Amino acid sequence: MKQAIVIFFIVSLQLLAPTVSAIGQDHKDSLKFTATVSKDSIAASLSISDSTRSNATVLEKTKPLESINEFISSGNIFWAVVILLMTYFSIKILSHLIRFLAEKSTKYRITLKGLIPLIRILSWVIALTFIVVGVFAPSLTTIIAFSASIGVAVGFAAQDIIKNIFGGIMIIFDQPFKVGDKIEIGSHYGEVTEIGLRSTRIVTADDSLVSVPNSEIMSQPVSNSNTGEANCQVVAEIYLPLDIDTEKVRKIAIESAQVSRYVFLNKPIVALFAQEIKEKNSYLKMRLKAYVLDIRYEFAFKSDMTELVIKALMDEGIISREDYQ
Repeated sequence: MKQAIVIFFIVSLQLLAPTVSAIGQDHKDSLKFTATVSKDSIAASLSISDSTRSNATVLEKTKPLESINEFISSGNIFWAVVILLMTYFSIKILSHLIRFLAEKSTKYRITLKGLIPLIRILSWVIALTFIVVGVFAPSLTTIIAFSASIGVAVGFAAQDIIKNIFGGIMIIFDQPFKVGDKIEIGSHYGEVTEIGLRSTRIVTADDSLVSVPNSEIMSQPVSNSNTGEANCQVVAEIYLPLDIDTEKVRKIAIESAQVSRYVFLNKPIVALFAQEIKEKNSYLKMRLKAYVLDIRYEFAFKSDMTELVIKALMDEGIISREDYQ
């Protein structure tokens, strides 16, 4: 019985041997195919990697933005500082020279002083352009990218300053007033001494220096008394009794203004009357309008007209001290 079983097992193995051999051969072929595919995949991957590296190398070679170290060096910084200092002192010297020449001539004083803000802004623009283009010399792409970055940063950090700068530029080129003009901004009235990029400075009648931000000037009305001319109108107000002879008083007032040493006779002198109640009393208010020869004598001329008219009226017996008691 045992021998029969052994013989059956041997015969079965012999019958199954071709099938196992075929399966083994198929398995070997499968392994060879897989290995071939793997080799091809690896080769393709290496090829793609080499292509990627090649493209990256090309991009690095054609990269438009330079490193900051490529155009900023100690030598460039030195020459930039030198140019800025030369521009600063040149503007100072030229401004003092123009002011000196302007003070020599009343006729051309305002015109000459009006050139100072324009010279200042043009000088700085030329200097900064020369520094960027001639000293550092970055590529156009770098300039655009750097300007955009700076513009965004500054735009968020210094909005008020930018408003004042644009306001100053508009004032310089639009010229609603010039250096030397007498203007009124809000509650401040005086002579413009400087138009800067941040603020405009005026000297009031009390010799106070007032700095007004340019953004505020652009957002409110500005009254200009002389509009670039050396002369301006001055108004002296004098209170008189109701029963006076207005024609006679007008004649005396005009003649008194004409003899003032500050008067500008090329323009008319006018005397106007209006009734007004002051301290529970009714008066005639005379407004004597005349032009001063130089705007710097505005308040002296106003005082001079008032004194001359009152003295002449008292000498003629038209008014007396009792009229104001």
